[in-house]
Amino acid sequence: MSPIDQIMENFSERALTRFDEKNVTQLAHALQCAHQAEQAGASPALITACLLHDIGHLINPDARDAIDRGEDAEHEVRALRYLKPWFDDDVLQPVRWHVDAKRYLTATDPAYFAMLSEGSVRSLEVQGGPFTPEEAAAFEAIPHHEDAVKLRRWDEGAKSPTADTPSIEHFRRYVEASLKPGARA
Repeated sequence: MSPIDQIMENFSERALTRFDEKNVTQLAHALQCAHQAEQAGASPALITACLLHDIGHLINPDARDAIDRGEDAEHEVRALRYLKPWFDDDVLQPVRWHVDAKRYLTATDPAYFAMLSEGSVRSLEVQGGPFTPEEAAAFEAIPHHEDAVKLRRWDEGAKSPTADTPSIEHFRRYVEASLKPGARA
């Protein structure tokens, strides 16, 4: 099975479950995030990262229950490991750092915390809370941190139960364009 087919299978089999917000599925969240990136003129790699940023929740059936237990399921790390054979850093690093981008934004943008959904506030607590000034400075030195921040802002805005988005098939071309040359089989 090709990487694209494996990814699409994960979405079709597991992404219709409830996301961490009321009445928003994992699929709706992913599509909304990718659609916002597309509307902003983001690169195919960043659109792909937006679509796939929470795939760690799909491949770990315990992810949401872990947060309810007060544990960090590290869905971003699971996603990185899962996606690494197929994508380069322009997709992987925004996915890897999108949780830290939330911690960064809550530490550096006073208005950002007020925008967080209930689920994001709950997960922020188990993910370590806002960064210290030293952690924020270290985050700013990470390659692709700016794309992680963009992804995080779109992520937070991708929680509407009524948003109109293209289908997942619409985004297939971005995923295909972002694959490593050797991963296209």
